[in-house]
Amino acid sequence: MTSPILELDGVSTDIAQYHILHDISLTVPEGGVHVLLGRNGAGKTTTLRTIMGLWQARAGVIRFRGDDIAALHTSDIARKGIAFVPENMGIFGGLTVEENMRLATHDGSFDRDRLARIYALFPALETFWTKSAWSLSGGQKQMLAIARAIIEKRDLILIDEPTKGLAPAIILSMVDAFREIARETTILLVEQNFLFAKSLGQTVAVIDDGRIAHTGTMAELVEDTALQTRLLSLSLDAHQ
Repeated sequence: MTSPILELDGVSTDIAQYHILHDISLTVPEGGVHVLLGRNGAGKTTTLRTIMGLWQARAGVIRFRGDDIAALHTSDIARKGIAFVPENMGIFGGLTVEENMRLATHDGSFDRDRLARIYALFPALETFWTKSAWSLSGGQKQMLAIARAIIEKRDLILIDEPTKGLAPAIILSMVDAFREIARETTILLVEQNFLFAKSLGQTVAVIDDGRIAHTGTMAELVEDTALQTRLLSLSLDAHQ
C-alpha cells in the first residue's frame, strides 16, 4: 500500500442541529481510485464537503500530504491541489464550454497539451466548445464538470456520484476516462453504481449512519457477498 495522500482522524461534522458525521477516520492512499459506498443519507457527500471545507468539521483532523487542512477555507484547500466535482456538477449553464473551462484555471489560459488530453478523454467538449453548457446532454455536462477539475494538474479529486442519471453507454465510456485521469491524480469517488465503482476502485470504505462501518480492498468486498449484504442490506450484484 502506498503512503496516504489524505487522512481523516476523528472527524465529526454537524449541519445545523443535526450530527451527520461521527468520529470518521479514513486513509486514502496516493494514486488510483478509492471509493466511498453507503446508503442514501449515510454521510458520503458530507464527508467530501467537509474535506473541501464547504462544511466545517466540529472535531477531528484532516491531513493532506501531512498538513492539517480542517480549518482552511475552500479556496485555500483548492490551491493546495484538491478539486471537487459535486453531485450537481457545478457548471455554469449560461456560459459556453470554453468559458466554463477558463473559469476553472487560475489565470484564464490553457496549457495546449493539457487541453488536447481533455479533448482525447471527452471528444464532445471539443465539438461543443463554443456552445452553451445548457445545450449539453447530461453525460456531456458531467464530462465538462470533470474536465474543469483536471484542466490544471491536481493531486486529489473528490467526485460525487458522477454516473447518477446517465445512460449505461455513457457510464461505460467514463470508465476509461477515469482510469486515464487516475494515472496522474488520486481520485476519491462517491458512487452508487457498483459496477462502475468496482471497475475502478482499489480500496473502499463503507459509511453507515455517519460512521465508517468497513474499510478494505475493493477486491475483498467484491468477493464477499455476505459482507456486501451486511454492510449495505442488499447484494451488490443487484447494482450490476
